[in-house]
This record gives sequence, C-alpha cells and structure tokens, in this order.
Amino acid sequence: MVAALFGCWFRVGGARPGVSGPVIPVGPITTRSAMASEGREGEHPSVTLFRQYLRIRTVQPKPDYGAAVAFLEERARQLGLGCQKVEVAPGHVVTILTWPGTNPRLSSILLNSHTDVVPVFKEHWSHDPFEAFKDAEGYIYARGAQDMKCVSIQYLEAVRRLKAEGHHFPRTIHMTFVPDEEVGGHQGMELFVQRPEFQALRAGFALDEGLANPTDAFTVFYSERSPWWVRISSTGKPGHSSCFIEDTAAEKLHKVVSSILAFREKERQRLQSNPQLKAGAVTSVNLTKLEGGVAYNVVPATLSASFDFRVAPDVDLKAFEEQLQGWCRAAGEGVTFEFAQKWTESRMTSIDDSDPWWAAFSGACKDMHLTLEPEIFPAATDSRYLRVAGVPALGFSPMNRTHVRLHDHDERLHEAVFLRGVDIYTRLLPALASVPALPSDG
Repeated sequence: MVAALFGCWFRVGGARPGVSGPVIPVGPITTRSAMASEGREGEHPSVTLFRQYLRIRTVQPKPDYGAAVAFLEERARQLGLGCQKVEVAPGHVVTILTWPGTNPRLSSILLNSHTDVVPVFKEHWSHDPFEAFKDAEGYIYARGAQDMKCVSIQYLEAVRRLKAEGHHFPRTIHMTFVPDEEVGGHQGMELFVQRPEFQALRAGFALDEGLANPTDAFTVFYSERSPWWVRISSTGKPGHSSCFIEDTAAEKLHKVVSSILAFREKERQRLQSNPQLKAGAVTSVNLTKLEGGVAYNVVPATLSASFDFRVAPDVDLKAFEEQLQGWCRAAGEGVTFEFAQKWTESRMTSIDDSDPWWAAFSGACKDMHLTLEPEIFPAATDSRYLRVAGVPALGFSPMNRTHVRLHDHDERLHEAVFLRGVDIYTRLLPALASVPALPSDG
C-alpha cells in the first residue's frame, strides 16, 4: 500500500507581484511522486520530462509537429512500447504508443491527448511561454502546461511506473497523440477515426482532456456542447449616408443581433438563477465578428455578423435551426445565414453506476478519496469524434485546487499537482485495463 507522506501547501496564483490567491493544500502526495529524485537540481524526473515536452513549440498556426513526434518516438523506445505513426493529412501525424495486454480478444483502452497548443502573446507573460520556467514555489509557466501536455506526460509516466513494477493487464493500452485539436481537429482526430488504423486499435473506452477545478473536487466530462459558428448576412438599400434611407442592411441586421442577444441573456439568466446548472448545460452564444462597409459616407448594401453558439446536448437541433431561420425572417427580406461549423452528432457517455467503464473509473477515484463532479464540457474537444465513432469517452485532467488558465496568459501548473496526476493515472489505468470481458468486446 502506498502511504501518504505529507500535504503540500502552496499559494494559488503564486507569489509574484500583482498575482495572489488563497493558500490551500495539495495532497496527499504519494511516496512515488514525493520521494527524492535524480532529476535536474533535485527535480523529480517526471517534472523534468514534462518541462522538456513543454519546450517543443507545437504552437498554432505553425506547430513543430516533427519535434513532438521525435520526442514521442524516443519515449516509446525508452519504455519498450510499440510505436506507430499515421499521417492523416500532409504533415499531420497521429503517433500511437502501445502497451499490449494479455488478452488480445478484449477491446483496448485509449488514452488520447493533443500535441498542438494555442498561440501566445509573449508581452503579457511573466516568463517565456516556451521556456517552461519553474518559480521558487513550484509553478511551471508554459503554453500547454494545463492544455494539455501535462496529461500527455502523466499518461507516459504512469505507464512507466506500472511497467517498472512488473504489472500486466488484460486489456491493451494505446496512447494516441494527435495534431490539430486546437483548430478543430479537422486534420487530426476527425480524419483518424475514419482510418483503418483507428479501427485496428479496437478501442472500447477512452480518456481525453478535461479542465482544472479550483475546488477540492475533480471535474469529469461525459459530453460536450455542439459548436455552431453562424454568419448572418443582411442586404439592403445603399446610398449616401446623409439621407434617411429605408430598408438598410444595418437596420435588419440590428434586429437579428437583438434577437440573438436577447436569447443569450435568457440563457445567462437561466444559468445564474439555478445553482445546480453548470455552463455546459445551457446554450451560450457570443457575437464575435462584424463585417461590412466601404466608407463613412456610404450606406452599405451588405453587412454581416458572426456568432459562436455552443449548443447544449439536450437541445432539439432541428428546432434550434428553425429558430435561427425565424429570427432572420422576422428581420426582413434579404437576411440569410450560413454555417462555418455545425456539429450535430452530440453524444453522451454513460455515468450510470451500472456501466462497467464508469464503475471502474469512478470506483478507482473513490478508492483514492477523490470527489468527482460530472459535467458537460462547455467547449469542444476530440472526445466528440471518439463518441461518434462509438467509443465512450470521459474528459479528465486531474488538476484540482487549480485555477483554469488554459488559453490564458501565464498558463501554469504547480509541479505537486502535476505529480499527483501521475499518481492518479497510476491507479486509474489498472482499473480500466482490468475491466472484465464485455458483450461489446465481440
């Protein structure tokens, strides 16, 4: 049995000037993560590896995928894992590291993570976002620290520990490292699930990314909202801007924008008035672009407004699209809409105690005394492609007592939280890879 050594206290937000937060405990940290290490300057080797991965500049729009693939190939060699590379689009490689199970007739466990990260504005960072700077309190500053290079290394280090301890499990464990997630996954997981190489993995259950949780609890996501990116175009009478021209594009577009923003306010009020609701349970919308016009003194013939809708999974999508049509019709003639993105395949992974996968996942978490908060993911991840392909997937990034800073300036993660995540996966993987044979295993 692994004993708890101590609770590690640190300040949320660090001790840097202008950044503060309450002092809270992180722990327990197990002997395996807290023991003396041989890393750089006494640093735990798992943390050293994490920082090494963070320094690879897989930043959109020109990610260095080649360096990431080479890094993963070396991890496979060191761990004695199978390594397969699948180029799903030119320059877009899915890297698969495989630990074979003892019963190949059983479906496999898929541990997914993406290799790309979002752009940065370096002038707003306290440290170089690709230096992986660690401050005196143990915070690691880097793009990808939370989203989601931490999880990639936690998978690898958990497998390293389990193999070193001589474990073998019935189900095969595949770790997939995919490109392009931060720009929609269209040249990553969306294509990969259509490939014979994906089918050959025979995935029965998957873990993918989640979010940090500032409380003691850990958030786990069983579904997500559907992204609808909608461009509303309005045409009307043009003319000189000194005149009161009737039926202008602006007047009609204003009506549509007002209707959509009124809907937004209604959903916002619904969320705020019910403490039981989380953000993923309501539909959000934001006006993200306004386009049109040629000069100050010319009334334009055409104007457009673009919206990012995130539609809750229980919404009737056909009825919602009809509502969009109704708002456009009510604004007048010449008002139309088109989709830049329209996801209609919302799926939910079972979190019923009778489900063997959920029972194994939640049971292992209960054994670790982890409090789980099941939610609907408010944005979009590659899990949606896995669920549509018939693979139940949970979004889980083991970062509690941590403020959500993905996509933000000074994205960071405390090394104690990172190491505890390795401990957690070291307990989760045996539970999942030992789920008895199921009817779905074929």
